[in-house]
Parts: sequence; C-alpha cells; structure tokens
Amino acid sequence: IHNFPIDPTEETLSFFVVYMSHHIKPDSVGTYLSGICHQLEPYFPNVREARRSSIVTRTLKGCKRLKGTPIARKRALSLNDLAIIINDLPDAPPHDTLLFTAMITSGFFALLRLGEMTFPDDPLIREWRKITRRSSVVTSDTQYEFFLPSHKADRYFEGNRVIIRKQQFQHNPLALFLRYLKSRDTLFPLCSPLWLTSKGEVPTRSFFMRRLRTYFDRGVGGQSMRAGGTTSLAEHGIPPSIIQ
Repeated sequence: IHNFPIDPTEETLSFFVVYMSHHIKPDSVGTYLSGICHQLEPYFPNVREARRSSIVTRTLKGCKRLKGTPIARKRALSLNDLAIIINDLPDAPPHDTLLFTAMITSGFFALLRLGEMTFPDDPLIREWRKITRRSSVVTSDTQYEFFLPSHKADRYFEGNRVIIRKQQFQHNPLALFLRYLKSRDTLFPLCSPLWLTSKGEVPTRSFFMRRLRTYFDRGVGGQSMRAGGTTSLAEHGIPPSIIQ
C-alpha cells in the first residue's frame, strides 16, 4: 500500500526500524529484525547484507537514543542509612537481626554484591563452592577479614581476601561483625558457612530483602549496598584506582 519494493532493501528495513520503534522498545526492534532476516533469507539472499548496512544500524542506534527508556537504578545507600539500621538494634537482638546488620555493613564497606553473601531464591542455581567459609575468618583489634571464593569480576576463579577496617567513618563494622560471629558460633559451632540464619541455613536473597524492606522503600535494592559503599569512598576522597 506504500508502493515499497518487495525486495527488502536498506531503505525499507530502515523505515521498518523507525515504524516499529514508535510501537515497541527499540531494544526489541533489533531482535525482530534478526528474526525477519532469518525467515526471508531463503527467498532474498541479500537481506542480511541490507540488515548490516550503515543506514540500518545507524537508524536503529538513533531510535534507541530517541525512543529508549531510561534504566531504572536503585538508590545508593548512605552512611546515614546505615545509621538508621544500626541505631535500631535492641540491647539483645535476635540472631537474624545480627546477621542482617553484619551483612549489610560488611557488604557496604567491602563493596560486596548481595549474591556474594546469599544464596539465590531458586535452589536449582545455588553453588556451595561460592559460599564463604567460617574457617577463613581472621579477626584482630583493628580489622576482620574472610576469603571470598568467587565473584563476577574473578575471571580466573582465584577468589579474593576481603579486609574490612574497624573504623569506617562514623561506624564500627568490626563490633557488629563480632557480635554476629559470637551468636553464630554459639548456635552452630560446627557448621562451615560464615553467614547462617537462626535455622542454620545460608541466607537467601529474599531473607535479606525482607529485612531491608522494613527500613527502606523499593527505591533501595540489593545493589544499593555496593553502590553506596563506592559512593561513600568517592565522597571521602578515595582515588578511583583504589576503589576499583
């Protein structure tokens, strides 16, 4: 009806990209286009060459900028946010409260990801080899440390030694960690994992998020812990090379 040629050309594919970007997300248009090329290739052998042409790729890139949706990022935690959680500790907190507080302060100051301290909610994708062991913990008067077996940036699966200093601006994560460690060792002295709930299980992501939701809205997520620690270091003048 638009008097376009039947053969898929650079121009018709470019028009298709513009048209579809007004109705669906531009990120999905590229997937649609690949599927269309796969279906048309037996009848139009040059369709992939047209798909790879500069006009089509630039049109798709421009539509992503023009019609793309912004990435919804979670808010980074701040030192004041940590203070809200720490100051809420009762005189005799239950074990799970000590666990949550130790996890969020350790994750914040060591720039850990939530997945490096918890199990996924799906039992099928849990890996015990990624769990930090209690036997790897070393404490002193000025710091505590433990071995992180694996993480996203560890391409060679060598693991890393995580060291967290006692005095972190206005907070003392060492004291919180030692309170948790004492409770953990009293309840489960023979268990291997460092992080354990009152049921003797490795905490899951939902365990952590349920407790996080009691303090903050959905604008704060699991990644807010690592992002907050990074932001805090930068605000206090720590060079990017050290933060990395």
